[in-house]
Amino acid sequence: MGILSRMSTVFKAKMSRIISRLENPNETLDYSYEKQLELLRNVKRGLTDVVASKKRLELQAIRLQESVTKLEEQARTALTQDREDLARLALERKAVTLQQLESLKQQIADLQKEQDKLAATEQRLQTKVDAFRTRKEVIKAQYSAAEAQVKIGEAATGLSEELADVDLAIERAQDKTEQMKARAAAIDELVEAGNLTDSLSIEPKDDIARELNKLTAQQAVEADLERLKKEVGGQ
Repeated sequence: MGILSRMSTVFKAKMSRIISRLENPNETLDYSYEKQLELLRNVKRGLTDVVASKKRLELQAIRLQESVTKLEEQARTALTQDREDLARLALERKAVTLQQLESLKQQIADLQKEQDKLAATEQRLQTKVDAFRTRKEVIKAQYSAAEAQVKIGEAATGLSEELADVDLAIERAQDKTEQMKARAAAIDELVEAGNLTDSLSIEPKDDIARELNKLTAQQAVEADLERLKKEVGGQ
């Protein structure tokens, strides 16, 4: 059970980091702002409904008040005509109407309290929404600026790495060139000292052969000289 609990904790931590990387603050802020606007619209709608209900009750109260006045006049008229029974009936209806009127007035008073409460809530929420909208735009601008700065920094870092690789390649090429130049100079020095011979040279590599070649060449020269003398003398 302990292992499963630790695995669950690790999994939740990893998922939290993944979600944090994928989460876009701009989208989160816009979503929160939309939810607040929706709440504000609901409060406004509720306030409108309360006001409408209160207006309907006020109209009914006006009609009931008119009925009370009318019943009062009817009772007075009945008494002037010695119809006490009609006067009593009118006053009884007046009493019922007054009870209804008082009930309406209480309902109207309750709706007025609800209206005042919703109006205050709307005002507070409107202030909060306005402040959040301003703060939201500031945060979004700051995030965009920071995001751009990070991208520029990452690009600069990549460029620095590429330039470092180029510098390293140039340095290695220069080292290679210096090594080749030193090797060539060493070979030239050995050749001039006679320690190395040209592979294309037709001269022998040992002193005896060189001396024999010289003798052969001299003999050839002497033979050619005698031949030429004979040719010239024969003329």
